[in-house]
Amino acid sequence: MTVLLALDSSTDTLTLALSGPQGLRVYNGEGGARASELMVPQAMALLAAAGLSLAQVDAIAFGRGPGAFTGLRTACAVAQGLAFGANKPVLAIDSLMLVAEDARLQAQEQGQVLPDTLWVAMDARMGEAYAAAYAWRAGVWHTVAEPALYSPQALLALWAEAPQALCGSALTEFPELAGLAPLSWPQQRQRGAALAALARQAWEQGLQMDAAEALPLYVRDKVAQTTAERLAAKAQG
Repeated sequence: MTVLLALDSSTDTLTLALSGPQGLRVYNGEGGARASELMVPQAMALLAAAGLSLAQVDAIAFGRGPGAFTGLRTACAVAQGLAFGANKPVLAIDSLMLVAEDARLQAQEQGQVLPDTLWVAMDARMGEAYAAAYAWRAGVWHTVAEPALYSPQALLALWAEAPQALCGSALTEFPELAGLAPLSWPQQRQRGAALAALARQAWEQGLQMDAAEALPLYVRDKVAQTTAERLAAKAQG
């Protein structure tokens, strides 16, 4: 069985997943500023616990985004470094599809059936959300609407007809988005298992790439507000 190591720090949670003949091993811990400090040691710890070396890993997956700017750069850089060192390919994982897979696993546990389209909306800070739509067909995720950046008002306009299913942190961050869909999963419960599943899907689809080709996916050109913008926003609040 193929051995895959997957890394994601696109949110405030650092998630690692190692899957192979030894089963699934997962690490969930503090992300954000600590992701760069913890990612390599925890990845090595997962390998050691499974009795594996980096040379025995077939590919290294990383959450490409969208998500936290520094977190995306960290996961991409670490995946590249490990892949270069071990002469392995990399797999780029859509970080919003990761949220969709987590919701699917929750729905499966709850005996719920996903509708044709599942929308993901994640808090992007600065009063905005990253959103995308996916469809689960024949055991594989398909992208229906590519990840993009929206204001809550833009999402409400886009969803003139309310979606049947929604998931992601924007549902708790923006009250106007809560309660729109009959099915919703605002919290992530099985992020490690979801990450491993998407890494395996990418491998089976032949999406391996050379480490030099790995790039984060940024959908926001601007990552910080100016002082004037922060003061204006505070005055409006």
